[in-house]
Amino acid sequence: MAIGASRASIVRLFVFESLLVSVFAGLVGTLLAWQFVPIVPKMAANFLPFDPATRVELSLPILGFTILLSVLTGLAMGIYPALQSSRADLVDGLKEGGRGTSGSAHQQRFRKILVGAQVALSVTLLVGAALLITSFLRLSQQNIGFHPENRWIGLVTLPEAQYSDLAARQRFAERTLAALHTVAGFESATISADIPLLAGGGSNMLYSRPDGEILPIDKRAAAASHNIAPDYFKTWGIPLLAGRDFNQHDTADRQNVLLISLAGAKKIFGNEDPIGKTLLTGSASTPAEIVGVVGDVRSRKVAEPDDVELYRPWAQQNFPFLSIVVLSRLRPDAVTKLVQSALATVDPGLAIAIPQPMDKIVAQALGQTRLMTWLLAIFAGAALLLATVGIYGAVAYTVEQRTGEIGVRMALGAQTLDILRLIVNQGIRPVIFGLVVGLGAALALGRLIASQLYQTSARNPLLLAITILILGLAALLACLFPARRASLVNPIDALRVE
Repeated sequence: MAIGASRASIVRLFVFESLLVSVFAGLVGTLLAWQFVPIVPKMAANFLPFDPATRVELSLPILGFTILLSVLTGLAMGIYPALQSSRADLVDGLKEGGRGTSGSAHQQRFRKILVGAQVALSVTLLVGAALLITSFLRLSQQNIGFHPENRWIGLVTLPEAQYSDLAARQRFAERTLAALHTVAGFESATISADIPLLAGGGSNMLYSRPDGEILPIDKRAAAASHNIAPDYFKTWGIPLLAGRDFNQHDTADRQNVLLISLAGAKKIFGNEDPIGKTLLTGSASTPAEIVGVVGDVRSRKVAEPDDVELYRPWAQQNFPFLSIVVLSRLRPDAVTKLVQSALATVDPGLAIAIPQPMDKIVAQALGQTRLMTWLLAIFAGAALLLATVGIYGAVAYTVEQRTGEIGVRMALGAQTLDILRLIVNQGIRPVIFGLVVGLGAALALGRLIASQLYQTSARNPLLLAITILILGLAALLACLFPARRASLVNPIDALRVE
């Protein structure tokens, strides 16, 4: 400006430089998005029941919006320093440039605000990621009540014309299990109407105690219901805690019986012995005697157990939609071929749908939580990197601008430790401010995601302390490198430049 440049030309120069950087970054981001968006289905299939062959294309309106947002961000980040520089007093500016200071108080304050905001955002994202990762680890270690390892499952639909009644479906189950038990390599096999943790595979059964006040049908409680064939509990590894399992005498023409989960027995009967007690089940209020108590199973959600689970024998209640479960150490594709061969000996017209290992179903049940955890961890890592780079850039710029001042201090007797302390203190102050603000934002975020956490407190002091410690150490290192470089300045060279 001292040699004739107008204020408008100064503003245009700063804004153009900022826009140039933002446009270049937007183009690079567009190129990366163009390459990575088509592989999103393959990535999502690792976490969710999602077809990896699904075609996903880049949305041009969304792409245009993100590029516009990038340009507007560059414009916003360029206008403020442009206006500040264009309003500077020429005499003071030349004096400050001669003294090698780091800019006006407004510019220094603006840089500190940006650094503090970066740190606050990083703290918020890091705490959120730490909470979700801890929650996911505890969820994945939750005892689900059965053993999914080495279990294979496949779905079969029985034609209504051929298997129209209870007895026909029972005969099919008996013949199929007999064929499966003869296969070498199969340790156990069973049939049931549903599969634990399979989305949309569960059913409910109304129930009520016959003693005392019998509630109307529309006011009765509902329990998770399972129709099972012999060896169900053996195949899944579910313990029988009291009473007996179903046997060959539990047929359609005999007394209706059922098994109940431990939590269900405690909820319905309290401290009473449930064995021998009767429940009215279904909309027809069919009385069924409880003959056994089994371990609790998380059959619908890993994070939320059902209060009551009831099991009915396949011979007394069954449906044309069934699942075959095999316990085997063979490869899943080998089990599929063997089961299909065994099924062909019973009914050659039947086929197995969606054969897969049970481990995959359990992984998909945790998929949404795992995906959220990974995404937030990636965003938190990016925020930590940006905050570290931002702190380093701000402190390095300050050191570069104050080279002459540092040289004068060292010429007057300042030691290396004094210079380190000076630079680190000035660089760490906005970091501390950002940590405090970020901690408050993290606590607010914790309340928002509390419903997504499993057995994890949103105000876990250990996680908060570790997160702040990690970010504080990263910020300290970002300050130390330029501070170390400043301490190595040769006073004579610095004064010569000055």
